[in-house]
Amino acid sequence: MTALSPKKLLHSKWRALAPRDREKHFLVVAVEYDPLDAQRVTTITLEAVLSRRHYTLPWRALADATQWQRGWR
Repeated sequence: MTALSPKKLLHSKWRALAPRDREKHFLVVAVEYDPLDAQRVTTITLEAVLSRRHYTLPWRALADATQWQRGWR
């Protein structure tokens, strides 16, 4: 996987490799930045496509290839 770019996170598509409650496909719907450094992403909010539930997590969690894969293949 190529390096994650914080500038390309918003509206990106992700697939959970270990889905829970049939939630497998997600969209990044919000990106939160550090209030002291507008260039530094702190957290993201994922929206499950199936249920529309929102999950907030540290943006670097998406780099874990055992949990997340970019795209909806």
